[in-house]
Amino acid sequence: MASIKNLKKDINYVLGDIIDECLVTLTGDTKKSEAIVDEAIVVFDELIAKVNAKDVENKKAHFKAIEAELETRAGKLLDKVNKL
Repeated sequence: MASIKNLKKDINYVLGDIIDECLVTLTGDTKKSEAIVDEAIVVFDELIAKVNAKDVENKKAHFKAIEAELETRAGKLLDKVNKL
């Protein structure tokens, strides 16, 4: 299992890169781009809150689930960015 610190960095880097890509590829529809950025920020807040949760029984499974959720939600966000 990776450390909590590294998991937080991964969340920050992945979602930060998605936001950067979204802002770089601003073409014509800024409302869609802003919506994707807002969604990425919400995902970031939710995942960090899950990482900081103290009342988990099986920490290893909890953090693996967070990593898997990061991958799926980031993939969905990237699909939206690619459709811009």
